[in-house]
Amino acid sequence: MRIQEIIHNIEVGKGVWALRTVVALLLLVSLTVWYQVHEFQNFRAPEAMEAAQLARNLSQGEGYTTKCIRPLTIGLLQSRQGFDARLARQAQPDLTNPPLYPAMLAGLMVVLPFRFEVMPQFWMHQPEVIIALFNQALFFLTLWLVYRLARRLFDAPVAVVTVLVLLGSDILWRFTVSGLSTNLLMLILTALLSALATAEQGCRDETRPARWFVRQSVVIGGLIALGALTRYAFAWLLVPVLICSWFWFGKRRLLALTLITATFLVIFGPWIARNYAVSGTPFGVPGFALFQDTLPFPDTRLERSLQPDLAKVEPRDILRKIFTYVGEISQNELPRLGGAGWIGAFFLVSLFLRFRNPALGRLRAFLIISLVVFLFVQAGGHTHLSQDTLLVNTENLLILLLPGVALFGTALFFVLLDQFDLAIVEMRYLIIVLFLTATSSQFLIALLPPRTYPFAYPPYLPPWIQETSSFLTPEELMMSDVPWAVAWYGNRNCVWTTLDVTRSFYAINDEQQPIVGLYLTPLTTDARFLSQILQSPDYAWSRFATEVLTRTNLPPQFPLRHARQKYAPDQLFLCDRPRWQAPRTAK
Repeated sequence: MRIQEIIHNIEVGKGVWALRTVVALLLLVSLTVWYQVHEFQNFRAPEAMEAAQLARNLSQGEGYTTKCIRPLTIGLLQSRQGFDARLARQAQPDLTNPPLYPAMLAGLMVVLPFRFEVMPQFWMHQPEVIIALFNQALFFLTLWLVYRLARRLFDAPVAVVTVLVLLGSDILWRFTVSGLSTNLLMLILTALLSALATAEQGCRDETRPARWFVRQSVVIGGLIALGALTRYAFAWLLVPVLICSWFWFGKRRLLALTLITATFLVIFGPWIARNYAVSGTPFGVPGFALFQDTLPFPDTRLERSLQPDLAKVEPRDILRKIFTYVGEISQNELPRLGGAGWIGAFFLVSLFLRFRNPALGRLRAFLIISLVVFLFVQAGGHTHLSQDTLLVNTENLLILLLPGVALFGTALFFVLLDQFDLAIVEMRYLIIVLFLTATSSQFLIALLPPRTYPFAYPPYLPPWIQETSSFLTPEELMMSDVPWAVAWYGNRNCVWTTLDVTRSFYAINDEQQPIVGLYLTPLTTDARFLSQILQSPDYAWSRFATEVLTRTNLPPQFPLRHARQKYAPDQLFLCDRPRWQAPRTAK
């Protein structure tokens, strides 16, 4: 009887659920391993390397400090009365990254055996593999939340297919191995959707006690705050949340709005106070994003300026920037919802579908309002990061809505499928398979040979970056066009190349801390000769590198006179002395 009961449970009882769970986990693990082996590269996004090196500093007891130094942050710290910003005296407090994601990575680094040394025979960087696996775990947790939400709002078939659509999304898998905080934000946003769906359902139940509404409001406000502590732009979701809450909560709307806002401020406010105390600005460098990519400050000019004159930026410059990029995003990214592909088109068509369940219409309204808000926020916050790594960057806000987009897009697919009178059930399954194949086509193609080259080069070559950094002591200062990579792979203080080779360079070298190494990559050496090297004032270092590499011609008073020939001609490394002839500095 015992054996018969076990067999029965496996066939029709609890064992069925357990067996399916095991099979699903094995498939996820297999898919993860295959993708890691086949598609993994070292980090390409500057934001990923910044967050990783910041997490390492936290895990090693150095506080919330950074080795990636912007001239702009030097100016901000100098302008703060009573703050000694001399780099030789103290570590730089980070003014670029909100704390939640780096803090979580720091926790991983404390618990797990991270090996930060880059192996000479580079194939995969072990810390980046662990970070990628962490983000993939966040991705799978998001899928679980989406499944639960879809089961609650629709039914099991919609829930399963929605999860499979997301699992087959190439852009989401690219984010998992990017090292960016996007997967954490997507998890928070999915949890927010679930909390809003619960709140909306409870608002239609008049028997709910007041304490229930208090709890839900606190949860919603807390989730928005956690998202803002991951990426500042997430705080703008407070707008659609408050709009929807005003219409959903009925007589308790004032209580809900007050509690949501208060919870958000209580959690998010202390970090804003910290930023203001350190730099005199509430958001640090991201707070200047609105001024970047305007006519007075194109590309990277603002962040590479010690004392930028923001008065040059007129309101019309900002409006021109916003509406220019609103047009570009609407034309290129909005139809695909930030890279979502076919499922984004299904979602847009679903906007014309009227649901009988009012909860579905209300939740979709939240998604639409959020989409509009993110569209303008993404346009206003557009910087060089959107060009450095297309779609896979922290400025891609539309992708955060993909779980909700996939849910309603899949629901539309099933509505259309139900319109066909299919006598053969296998035909229905075949159409579902074709739908999944279409939505996952990019991901399936990515899994095919050949394997992706493991280096994100140009411009990043981790063994060389770590080698150049080893010629400096931890207390010394380097300058580079990839300071985030030097900070991450080399674990050295590195300031971003200034706008000019003369005044700004010497302002740091003479007044802050001597610069003993200069490392330039193809970002500088491979600039376009006519439009950039010869004409653009922002490419002074490109002209400098051209003179050195082609004519070995250094400015007479330039302090770095010794070149490492190993890296020429696409890279340039200059030092104050031939340090490579001496034993290397221990890390």
